[in-house]
Amino acid sequence: MSDIILGIESSCDDTSAAVIKDGFLLSNVIASQQVHKDFGGVVPELASRAHEVNIVPVVSQALEKAGVKPEELSAIAFTRGPGLLGSLLVGTSFAKAFGLSLGKPIVMVNHLQGHILANFVKQYDKENRQPSFPYLCLLVSGGNSQIVKVSSPLEFEILGQTIDDAVGEAFDKCSKMMGLGYPGGPIIDRLAKQGNPDRFKFAKPHIQGLDYSFSGVKTSLLYFVRDEMEKDPQFMENNKEDICASFQKTLIDILLDKLVKAAKQTGIKEITIGGGVSANSGLRERIEMEGKKRGWNTYLPEFKFTTDNAAMIAIAGYFHYLAGEKTSLDVAPVSRIADF
Repeated sequence: MSDIILGIESSCDDTSAAVIKDGFLLSNVIASQQVHKDFGGVVPELASRAHEVNIVPVVSQALEKAGVKPEELSAIAFTRGPGLLGSLLVGTSFAKAFGLSLGKPIVMVNHLQGHILANFVKQYDKENRQPSFPYLCLLVSGGNSQIVKVSSPLEFEILGQTIDDAVGEAFDKCSKMMGLGYPGGPIIDRLAKQGNPDRFKFAKPHIQGLDYSFSGVKTSLLYFVRDEMEKDPQFMENNKEDICASFQKTLIDILLDKLVKAAKQTGIKEITIGGGVSANSGLRERIEMEGKKRGWNTYLPEFKFTTDNAAMIAIAGYFHYLAGEKTSLDVAPVSRIADF
C-alpha cells in the first residue's frame, strides 16, 4: 500500500501545499504574497492574514493536481517552526483540523530540516540524484546560515552557524540600504552577473571554528558606499554592477571557506546546499567548481525547491511517518529553532 503525504508550509510569506506518494512528487502549489515588497520586508500581520485566505484553495489545488482524494492520505505533514508565529499558526491549525476531520495522523516538521532534505524529493521525469549518508549541507537563507552534518534523514548535527546576521539578511539589508529593492538576493545576483567581482574589496570576518559572521561585511559595504557617494552622488548608480559583484563574491568566499574547512575536518565529500540563498547563481557555480577541484559529489536542489515550498515539508514528513512518528493535537508552533 502506498504512503501518500500532504505537506503544508506557512512559515513566512508563502502558502504552499504539496502531495508526495512513496517519495515521488505529485503536486507542489505555492501562493506567493506580493504585498510585502512595498515595505522592503515581510510584515508578519499581513503575512498571517494572507495565509488565512490562501490555505484552503492552495490545499484543494494541490490535492486536485495530484489526483488524490483527502481520504486517501496517509498523513498530513506541517511546518511547526521556526518562522513567523502568526503564519505558522495558520498552517498548524489547518493541519490539526484537517487531520482530525479525516481521522489521519499529523506529523510536525522542522522547516530547516525540510531545506536539508529537499534533494530527496523524487520526480517521475527526472534523474533524481540523491546524496549518500553522511553528507554536509550548507544551509543558507534569510534567517539561517549553517553547516549541517546529516547522518540519516532524521539525524543532524550543526557543525557551524552564524553568530549574527544570516547571509540572506546581508543580501536583503544591503540591497534595501543601497536603494536596489527587495528581496535583495535575486536583485544583487542579477546585477552581479554584469559586474567585475574583483574591483572592490570588503572586510571579511575572522571567526574561529566553523561559525559564520556577516555583520561586519555588511557594515563594510554600507560605509564604503556612503563615503563614496559623499564624494560623487552618482557613484552608486554608475558602479552598482561592480559593487554587487564584489559584495556577492565576498559573501560566497566566506561561505565556501568554512564549508571547505568542514569537509576537510570530517572527510565527507558528499556536499549539498539548501535554503533560499541556494538559488544564487554565483554560489551554485562556486559549489560546483569547488566540487570538481576537491573531488566532492555535489547536489544542487532545483530552483523550485530552494525557496519555501511544501514539497520539502512533505518529504521530511514522509521520513518521520516511516519512522512511526505522530504528533499530538495539542502541539503549538514555535518561532525559534531553540524552542523546537
